[in-house]
Amino acid sequence: MQVNGYLTAPFSDGTHDMTSEIQRMIDENPHRTFFFPDGIYPISAPILTPADPAKSVALLLSDFAVIQASKDWQSDEAMIRLGGKDPYNSININGSNYGIAGGIIDGSGIADAVSVDSGRETYIRDLSIKHARIGIHVKRGANSGSSDIDVMHVNIVGTGTPDSIGVLVEGYDNSFTNMRIANVFTGFDLRSAGNILRNLHPLFIFSAGADEHFAESVGFFDRTGNNWMDFCYSDQFATGFRFGENACQSILNDCFAFWYTDRGGAQTLIRCDGAFESLVNNIKVGFNNPENRNTVLAAGRPGGKGVLHNLNLNHGDESYFSDSLFREYLEGEVR
Repeated sequence: MQVNGYLTAPFSDGTHDMTSEIQRMIDENPHRTFFFPDGIYPISAPILTPADPAKSVALLLSDFAVIQASKDWQSDEAMIRLGGKDPYNSININGSNYGIAGGIIDGSGIADAVSVDSGRETYIRDLSIKHARIGIHVKRGANSGSSDIDVMHVNIVGTGTPDSIGVLVEGYDNSFTNMRIANVFTGFDLRSAGNILRNLHPLFIFSAGADEHFAESVGFFDRTGNNWMDFCYSDQFATGFRFGENACQSILNDCFAFWYTDRGGAQTLIRCDGAFESLVNNIKVGFNNPENRNTVLAAGRPGGKGVLHNLNLNHGDESYFSDSLFREYLEGEVR
């Protein structure tokens, strides 16, 4: 059956495992866009799309179409693996563009949601991800490590467990824009360089099981450096922005960290496992409780050539923070 020229996914009443039928549809119909009407599509194993441009497909879900991990789910891989079969590395062949758009991917608290395994022109957009330990996993790309994907207009709700991650990035040279992430311990885990992050808002949610591990939570963890962040907002994580031991220079513009409650203990704006090397412009921080011994900048090693330019810090009220290291890197004013 076709809808507006799209090949329609098999009918599902939400009670039967759809893994084999969906995979067969993909394998037997290259160069098609598959439309999933409103409904629930339980799967018990990953769905793999081809990266080979001769076999590639696109997945299009209606707003209330839900691909859901069934109670029989056992795989450590993501539910939807874009480029998960027939790997390829090309932007010159028709069909190299493919991805997933729309609808809901529900991990049921037991599965990761979407991974990008290979390909060059992959996209993820207009998607809602629910109850997934890892919302999006960008694996090391086929183009000398570059994955070159575009992710936009995606909302992610995690599992609230200490190993929950909104977006895990191992491939290089990707763009992430206009995303909201909640109920994770790490909003973005960047293990690669060349990424642009713009208008992103991860949120830590307190719960009975999460409070005791609050100190481990990070809004943005840049392990390698050489990344760009623009209006990235860390909301309520113990550490807003963290840089790895050997992270080279990253650039942060107009970013923000805010704590709306004093639950959880000490709050840190920027933490560096090594020396501070990044360029940070016009960052704003709102600590909540002056009794928490909050920190503007913590560094594992002295030195570093980083710069803090125009820091907006609780309207300049020094009772909210306990450190002074940040002043060694400060240019402009604390307002």
